Amino acid sequence: MNISPAGGVTEVTENTERKDATLSLREEVRGPVAFLLSRLKEDLGENLSSLSVVGSALTRDFHPKHSDINTVLVVGRRSHELLKRLASRGREMGRRRLRAPLVMTAEYIERSADVFGVEFLDFQLNHLVVHGSDPFADLRFEKEDVRLQCERELKAALITLRQGYIRALGKPRIVAGLLTACAVELAVLLRAMLWLNDVDRPREALPTLEAAAGKLGFDAEAVRRMMTLKLEHAQPQADEIETLFEGIYQVVDHLSRTVDAFGKVGDA
Repeated sequence: MNISPAGGVTEVTENTERKDATLSLREEVRGPVAFLLSRLKEDLGENLSSLSVVGSALTRDFHPKHSDINTVLVVGRRSHELLKRLASRGREMGRRRLRAPLVMTAEYIERSADVFGVEFLDFQLNHLVVHGSDPFADLRFEKEDVRLQCERELKAALITLRQGYIRALGKPRIVAGLLTACAVELAVLLRAMLWLNDVDRPREALPTLEAAAGKLGFDAEAVRRMMTLKLEHAQPQADEIETLFEGIYQVVDHLSRTVDAFGKVGDA
């Protein structure tokens, strides 16, 4: 996989294409990303290999007032000085709802496809390169690696739900935050499980949930409720928290058993 920009005429053509690509970003995202890219060019120079926008900023899941803008920054070499330069831009980025970029090298990406397959699959599905070469286009994944990561993440989510509920001391707002975080993580894991089943993956949360519920056979009502509230930036009613918690817990438990069974029967 070659992530570094090519030289000569090819570089000019590629950069022109990437510049045009930013025009497809929604207005609330275009300005912040242009700001970030200009600062990165200023701070990093030739060490800047590529910048990609990833996640909800590219879909209808994005909320202009509440959603953060996520990016992946690929550099030629990592250094502490690089991190210091990025940290110095933190306040400027925060004011524009830009989350700290995920900083990687091409070599790191190549070595990590086996352990971060779930995340890289999601980036591969839903990203826009605004500078440099595409760092995800040529990635390939082993199904067993992705299956094992899904199993690990789902079983860890069960522990998080149990411990989080105990720590919440019965406070509905804290439990609601726990469930919202779980629903967000589930969207990514469900897309990976659809990929394991060779099913087309929607880019947005609710269509992903519906496709997965149909394929994997679970009751999506509680997760649907939390995903909808997240999209609306709203909170569940206190009297529905217990039902939502149990519903989401049962879904995660079902999914962990399902993906575990993939390995036993060799479907993955």
